[in-house]
Amino acid sequence: MSDKESNWKFADEIVVEHEVIARARQQSLELGIDPIAPSVGAQAAVVVAATDASSIVEIGTGVGVSGLWLLTGGTHATLTSIDSELDHQQHARTFFTEAGIQSNRVRLITGRALDVLPRMNENSYDIVFIDADPQSVIEYVEHGLRLARPGGTVLVAHALWKGRVSDPAQRDELATGFRTLVTETAASGAVVSALSPVGDGLLQITKLSE
Repeated sequence: MSDKESNWKFADEIVVEHEVIARARQQSLELGIDPIAPSVGAQAAVVVAATDASSIVEIGTGVGVSGLWLLTGGTHATLTSIDSELDHQQHARTFFTEAGIQSNRVRLITGRALDVLPRMNENSYDIVFIDADPQSVIEYVEHGLRLARPGGTVLVAHALWKGRVSDPAQRDELATGFRTLVTETAASGAVVSALSPVGDGLLQITKLSE
């Protein structure tokens, strides 16, 4: 194992995950859902806390792993989470309840994100977290930047896409799409961005004041 691989492994293993999140993670794996790594969850929680976020949008509920992490950082925040799978959201609601999160702090919307997002208010959210259909990630980010207030942050999970994005020889649609997203946001003057290598990658894009 290389030094970098040891660092990544250590960054994941050092995280202390709440037992409800750990159970949600196990449920995700049993349902064939790929949850964010503990290190990604912890980093997202830090961004939420540092932003003092009060309003969060999540694209891709799953069974609640990422939502639980986001609300760990935003102890008074409200979460609006979108997913096309009602069954998954029902599991998520159970885990939110078991974690002691009040029901009025979580709004679950069942539907296709690309149908729901255009109806949401622009410049209104502190954090937009994206962990959904990777084929649509660029469209999700475009919507996320519209929804985020100036100074708000869009977080994109799996931004290194199974280690393929960093290898220019990998030219499949998903690797190319994430690579394009990372390079274009890095070059944009409208945002500041950083790519963290924890887990499967976390792209952080903060919207600058207009």
